[in-house]
Amino acid sequence: MARNKYDIDEALESPFDIRHLKRAMVYVSRYKVKMIISLMLSAAAVVIGLFAPVITQHALDVTIPNKDIPGLILMAALLLLTIVVNITFATIRSRIMTKVGQDIIFDIRTDLFEHLQRLSFEYYDSRPHGKILVRIINYINSVSDTLSNGIITFILELFNLIFIAVFMFAMHWRMALVIMAGVPVLAAFILLIKNRQRKAWQKVNNKSSNLNAYLHEGIVGVRVTQLFSREEENAEIFGKLSEAYRHDWMRAVTYNNLLWPTVDTISAIISAAIYFVGLLIIGPASVSLGTIVAMGSYASRFWQPILTLANLFNNFVNAVSYLERIFETLDEPVKVSDKDGAEELPRIEGNVRFDNVTFAYDESKTILENLSFSVKKGESVALVGPTGAGKTTIVNLISRFYDVTGGAVLIDEHNVSDVTLKSLRSQMGIMLQDSVVFSGTIEENIRYGRLDATHEEIVRACRTVCADEFIREFPKGYDTEITEGGSTLSQGQKQLIAFARTLVSDPKILVLDEATSSIDARTERLLQEGLQRLLEGRTSFIIAHRLSTIQNCDKIMYVSDRGITECGTHEELLAKKGDYYKLYNSRAS
Repeated sequence: MARNKYDIDEALESPFDIRHLKRAMVYVSRYKVKMIISLMLSAAAVVIGLFAPVITQHALDVTIPNKDIPGLILMAALLLLTIVVNITFATIRSRIMTKVGQDIIFDIRTDLFEHLQRLSFEYYDSRPHGKILVRIINYINSVSDTLSNGIITFILELFNLIFIAVFMFAMHWRMALVIMAGVPVLAAFILLIKNRQRKAWQKVNNKSSNLNAYLHEGIVGVRVTQLFSREEENAEIFGKLSEAYRHDWMRAVTYNNLLWPTVDTISAIISAAIYFVGLLIIGPASVSLGTIVAMGSYASRFWQPILTLANLFNNFVNAVSYLERIFETLDEPVKVSDKDGAEELPRIEGNVRFDNVTFAYDESKTILENLSFSVKKGESVALVGPTGAGKTTIVNLISRFYDVTGGAVLIDEHNVSDVTLKSLRSQMGIMLQDSVVFSGTIEENIRYGRLDATHEEIVRACRTVCADEFIREFPKGYDTEITEGGSTLSQGQKQLIAFARTLVSDPKILVLDEATSSIDARTERLLQEGLQRLLEGRTSFIIAHRLSTIQNCDKIMYVSDRGITECGTHEELLAKKGDYYKLYNSRAS
């Protein structure tokens, strides 16, 4: 799919949706008490700070002309007090809102991660993992301050503007109108650029996503890169992606940087106008020097919150573009989930039946059509056939990693679509071709699917799959730390650990999808001996490239684009000289 390419931008043209902000407010409202306390502290500091120009006016018009030294000392002390209160309250507020911001990050990131854990394989197959990571980490970090400090600051600065306007009009209403004259000009400018600014930051998000996707791909595939000497070509691609990100970043920042110079310019013009109007138009007879200085101070204070609001507008535009991507991920439908009224699957025996099952990944191609077969408890079934015929699809439908398009998959006559996923998958052991190991010790990896497993049970499972011997060769044995991706282990060792992890969960149904593809022939022979004991009493489905590993299965099903064309034991199918016979001879040769 095109969206799986690292250099394909995601759609930009979705209009701004107020619902994104409403959903964000759900996270913010959880901490409303702390935010109200912070707002009250800040509002008190603002009101106290607004008395500073009044103190200055009184000092210039009354205290200094009267040569009142004690009064001047009192005015200076009061001015100092307003500064101290502002600093104290601002510090307390900063600490509160820093904690709130981190709490909001935690909540959003937790919800996003939990949702990602429930999404189907199709979601991860259709997009680079780097593009997913950037949403969980970068985007959420970027919105946290806007959703915490940004909201408080926005409300506070609005109150600040109102309080300043009240003080200004109370002091001199005509000069207050001069100060207010620049507001409509600024409002018109903001409306003019806001849509362009938002789209510019959406493009930055896309380029950041592309860059992270390619970087993640490069790290994961570094061995292949060095093997084929692709360093220069990859560096060139990364340079182009970096340049595209830099170009769009600079364009977006250009829009951001248009606001503060505009505010500063309007503020400077208004400040000059105050003295011009006060001294030359209204005249000293109608307005005192102290009043002009105080109004100049109020003008500076009036445009400071406007500048802050302009910067908040920049952050708001950025945050909205990030929220769009975050909520887009949260809104990604969970295509396989528990239905309403789903019941717990009781302890199963392992009978499996496909009843006229039809399945298609998309409408353009049907993989399985009206497929029916039965497997009794304890039987081992091998699935063979050409690539893409649907072997892995069959076992994925048993585990309900996908929902059938038509028909039903039944285990002990329970439709897998009607039971909870946890109760279904907890009774299945699934071993895939790509063996994944996690950071941690070997024992922790094996205990991953069953946290209450004892050390003895883990060792027993490892002996069964021939992993115990190589594990004990490590200096720390089962306590050996595995690095991310298991780079210190061979592919075969990773598969054996994954095998032990599957077996320790004691499943009733066992699925092995090319599970022995990276194990050498000697180890595989030893493994087969242990598996024969393990498979007793368990229903097993085995997909294997090596036909030697499936010859002892109770049934071998040949799967082609026409469905299951042959079914029988190894000897029966060879005697038929059909599809399996041809496959066996081609592999043998």
